[in-house]
Amino acid sequence: MSRPPASPLLPLCQLPAGALGEVRVLQGDAPFCQRVREMGFGESALVTKVAGTGTILCQVAGTRVALSHAAARLILVERVIRR
Repeated sequence: MSRPPASPLLPLCQLPAGALGEVRVLQGDAPFCQRVREMGFGESALVTKVAGTGTILCQVAGTRVALSHAAARLILVERVIRR
């Protein structure tokens, strides 16, 4: 079986509310990347964007987390289509 073509990466802040994304790339300096990994946003983590445009409310690893727009812009995700 072949896998469908990968969808383009987009910043977490651009994921539509209610959508599921898989973290692919963390941008920013090392302390930022370490901190968001500790919060559950490691590469390949599944994240649901709950709401927000200024402050982004997400659910990751069973926990709701609020991120600033600037932080969410540095977390690149691939949208996952639920079936």
